[in-house]
Amino acid sequence: MSPGVRWRDRAGGVVATVVQAGAVVSLFLLLSNGGGAFGDWLVTLFSVLGLPVESALVIVLVLVALGAALRARKRAALLTLVWFQAGSALFSLLWITALLVDPGELLDVEDHPDVTGPVIWNAGATVISAVLIALLLALRPVFPARLARGAWWRGLSVLVGGLAAVIVVGFLVTEVVPGTLRGAGDQLAWVANHTTGGLFQLRWIGAGPGWLDGTLDALAAFAGVAALVVFFRGVRSSRMRTDAEELRVRELLAEHGEDDSLGYFATRRDKSVVFAPSGRAAVTYRVLAGTTVASADPVGDPEAWPDAVRAWLDEARVYGWTPGVLGASEHGAKVYAAAGLKALEIGDEAVLDVRDFSLAGPDRRSVRQAVKRIQRAGYTAQVRRHSEIPADEMAVLRAQAQRWRGDETERGFSMALGRLGDPSDGRSVMVEAYDARGELRGLLSFVPWGRRGLSLDLMRRDRDAENGLNEYLIAEVVQAGPQLGAQRISLNFAMFRAVFAAGERIGAGPVLRLWRAILSRASRFFQLESLYRSNAKYGPDWEPRFLCYSSARKLPRVSIVAGALEGFLPTGTARRALRLEAVSDEFVAQAKEIDEAAARLVPKAARRPQQVRVRIAKLDKLRDWGIDPYPVGFRREDLLGDIVRKYADLGPDSRTGHRVRVAGRVLALRTLGGLCFARIKDFSGELQLMLDARELDLTGWRGGVDLGDHVGVSGRVVTSRRGELSVLVDEWTVTAKCLHPLPDKRKGLTDPETRVRQRYLDLAVNPESAQMLRFRSTVVRAVRERLHQGDYLEVETPMLQTVHGGANARPFVTHINAYDMRMYLRIAP
Repeated sequence: MSPGVRWRDRAGGVVATVVQAGAVVSLFLLLSNGGGAFGDWLVTLFSVLGLPVESALVIVLVLVALGAALRARKRAALLTLVWFQAGSALFSLLWITALLVDPGELLDVEDHPDVTGPVIWNAGATVISAVLIALLLALRPVFPARLARGAWWRGLSVLVGGLAAVIVVGFLVTEVVPGTLRGAGDQLAWVANHTTGGLFQLRWIGAGPGWLDGTLDALAAFAGVAALVVFFRGVRSSRMRTDAEELRVRELLAEHGEDDSLGYFATRRDKSVVFAPSGRAAVTYRVLAGTTVASADPVGDPEAWPDAVRAWLDEARVYGWTPGVLGASEHGAKVYAAAGLKALEIGDEAVLDVRDFSLAGPDRRSVRQAVKRIQRAGYTAQVRRHSEIPADEMAVLRAQAQRWRGDETERGFSMALGRLGDPSDGRSVMVEAYDARGELRGLLSFVPWGRRGLSLDLMRRDRDAENGLNEYLIAEVVQAGPQLGAQRISLNFAMFRAVFAAGERIGAGPVLRLWRAILSRASRFFQLESLYRSNAKYGPDWEPRFLCYSSARKLPRVSIVAGALEGFLPTGTARRALRLEAVSDEFVAQAKEIDEAAARLVPKAARRPQQVRVRIAKLDKLRDWGIDPYPVGFRREDLLGDIVRKYADLGPDSRTGHRVRVAGRVLALRTLGGLCFARIKDFSGELQLMLDARELDLTGWRGGVDLGDHVGVSGRVVTSRRGELSVLVDEWTVTAKCLHPLPDKRKGLTDPETRVRQRYLDLAVNPESAQMLRFRSTVVRAVRERLHQGDYLEVETPMLQTVHGGANARPFVTHINAYDMRMYLRIAP
């Protein structure tokens, strides 16, 4: 933010604060019956600033509404202040004119009065108003928020019509009860003056009934508030979802939907969408009560998320919306925070790993008992994609789900789709439970989470069904996970989970226990603790979710609107039930094409280091030159160590004529004119290679061979002029291209964890490790041979490995703490 924008932004906040202070002062004057001398001083101060501070309810409400609109950076509110200042300046000029023309009549003095003081005062007020007008106009760039279309004439119509109605009613009352007013003119002037809050200081013309004064004030206040509400009403988004936008969101999810379990809920059709300028990311949101609430993380390319968030915030500023985010992940919260929002952790999402989940063990006892109870009752389950369900069956499922819901509020915004059975959601998964008589007693519906996950959308059950039905259905979908290609299943969201989990531990502090007690009491109405416990019994991984907001002052508003959108608080409109919106066959076909393309999509490769990219480029060059970087095999006839021992005494610049065929890993490379030298190593020793440009085309060697590559060569044993034993190469090939550089030769590989996890590197660069491997192999072989001689039988023990083998068989999974990694029991022999 540039300095010029910064001071304007701060000045805009000061202007809103001054107007809100005027509302507080007006309320003080109203409650204190004018406030005495101190009240007069406050009125004088604000009159200099051009604000109509008076002891009137209508003034209080007008300033409250105006201050709120200024906080929302409504440009119309700023222009309203400009008109206030212009009116104040004009009023001061009229007073100056009247004082100079006929001061006696105006001041009600017969002799020649001294008007110097009043003229100077009003002239100063005029100058101040002119300065404030210039300042307010300079602040226009930081007040970009628009009004709704037609707000001017609608608000003015309500104001004029309301005040006119109040004046007419008041005039009719004074016709019946005139008080001390004489004539229709005085009655109309008195009613008009009191209806407008006494803005115009009139000479004494009498008084109407005392009770009518307060009544006119209240009625005028209601008319003014109604006009302001209509005028400054929050603009609803004009970016309503179109079919083209939804298809684009689906494409973004197909390309980048693996990380966020709530991504598919971005296709909910009561949400609006704004795209990044590049179109590679988008934010979906809804607007309620002047607050725009984004749903979870942006969708699309994570690198374009900041652009999408900025586009959403820019739109919020244009329309004067208060921004908030519900259900952002940790990564998404960081992006929103980088854009200027604040993040608050509000709970955790329960995620099951299909490969780890098991009903065995004491921790799963309650789930296991529930599943067995349902199985003993004769229940069966059916798991299938929505695309596999006939339309008539889907209609029955939808009707049953609606019937089981009953009159309860349909909840969900960030974690619900609300369109069960839509033909464009063919990849969604339905889990149905049927009792022993074949009647449907419960169902779960899951939406896709990328290509390898499911996210819970809908959970419905017959209230008369046996207890444990939900546990049974979840166990069934987990068991069907491998056939569905699902490795992760997102269940419910547990709000304030950390408080419940930490508060029940031994040693929890008094503040934590008090906070937990408060939330437990609130759980009677919002099911906070029951949701946590119903998910915790599955032993899920807990993924934190965040609420993002612009400032602490806006947090209550964002929280209330988010709760209303989720269905926990009333909004004044009925929540829509599970109903289908008409979609064209063309749209369904396009959505299906996107899903099919996503299934064929190759996962985006991780960003590689520069050295790796260089080596991959050389790999492609070798293939272009006709050199296979990974040949089937290479026939090695000699060991490097044997050659070194045999020719240890060979003198400098000698030619043996002995032809050898060796292979090894390249440890060093250098070029000297037309000669290329390399040092290779196998498990028996090291030896130098020498390649002569006069005998070989070295283009492929120089352009394709790196340190760490495995090469195979044939040639004759020679010594260099300095006596270095070498192989003069006449034929070479790459046996395995190394794509990752070796550790620094001088420093070596010293990190203990790296040496354990990447044993191949340790053996390649540390001779001590290779020597220890030989010793171990020798000892094991000696023990094995000794036992064989004693007629012992060798039985192979179970083998653990880091990859899941065995095709579609469900593997035994464990965790090795020493390396902090997942291990699988080898299935194939």
